[in-house]
Amino acid sequence: MFSKDSEKNKGSKKRFEEILSENGVANGNRIIVDRETGIHYLFSWSGYAGGITPLLDSNGKPVIKPNNE
Repeated sequence: MFSKDSEKNKGSKKRFEEILSENGVANGNRIIVDRETGIHYLFSWSGYAGGITPLLDSNGKPVIKPNNE
């Protein structure tokens, strides 16, 4: 079951790309892009707690990176 999936993805790129990382002593933020959809996500953490959410533009729509960029 798992071997088929891992063999399928062996030569392919990773689905998520980190484009920004801001780290403190025990906290930080990262912006991650889903390469398949182009949607940007903000991952933020402090200590042992954290969360992830899609980044939104001023109109409340997800920030999307076009596939050709």
